[in-house]
Amino acid sequence: MQELTLPLTPGLRDALDDLADATGRSPQDIALDAVRKRLEEEAAGVRAVAERLADAHAELLRRLGE
Repeated sequence: MQELTLPLTPGLRDALDDLADATGRSPQDIALDAVRKRLEEEAAGVRAVAERLADAHAELLRRLGE
């Protein structure tokens, strides 16, 4: 796994450390889970837009594929 450095403000770092302490997890695990969740949300949004565009232009796409 490749490491990534994030520039956190002191307030964000404190909140991350507090959450890690409260949940018994490492700050790295919490941050990694947050990144995974955000990537999944963004990917779902992109898929939804692509599906709407494909539906809206289905006839054109079908003709181009002929």
